[in-house]
Amino acid sequence: MTYLIIGFIFGFSIPYLARRFSKFMPATFAYALYRIFCINKRVPRSKRLANHKYRQLTRRYFMRSLGWGIITAAITFLTSQVLPSAETPWIVFLIIVLFILMEIDKRMFLLPDLLTVPLLIGGFAYAAFAGELLGYNNADAAQNSALGAAFGYFIPVIASLFLIKKHPDVFGGGDIKLLAALGAWLGFVNIPYIILASCLIFAVSCFINKQRQGAFGPSIVLAALIILFLLEY
Repeated sequence: MTYLIIGFIFGFSIPYLARRFSKFMPATFAYALYRIFCINKRVPRSKRLANHKYRQLTRRYFMRSLGWGIITAAITFLTSQVLPSAETPWIVFLIIVLFILMEIDKRMFLLPDLLTVPLLIGGFAYAAFAGELLGYNNADAAQNSALGAAFGYFIPVIASLFLIKKHPDVFGGGDIKLLAALGAWLGFVNIPYIILASCLIFAVSCFINKQRQGAFGPSIVLAALIILFLLEY
């Protein structure tokens, strides 16, 4: 029940956090950290309520927040049921940050260092202190995590060298950092599967939406979650 509540609270706040990032990104790491807690002056409540368009946007915003809250609560609760209690907080943290990144990238076509860098560090910490998904002991898990981060960074960089002439933005800097962070969490063996699955998901999404380009981060997140739950089961 605890993880159900935690998942709902953090999930409900995802659209708000994405909106906060959209106000000041791109920015340096220090300035972004400052602005995430610096709230701008708000429009008086009387004026907001008198604006019909504002009320419509508020309802949509609330429904989106509610949807994220329900989805995040369900997934974090499921995670708590299938993982050992010592490992659950780590994976719940991973899932919540991935969902935040997914919403930000979909909104801004940007994966901020303010989230990808701590996620990478969190992956190394997970390998050092838990890491049952990565190896049989802490030493093996730490090695697997380091190799995973390296593979997650260099595989898309090398792939980009062959595609950059026709597709210069095939892998953005944020996408590469996210893949490196996921490599630290899930190990080097799973990085090729994440990249392949994310490319397939992105292709299907573009076909359904009749688009030729878009944010690649959500596809990476969905692919990582699929691989994560396959590992858990």
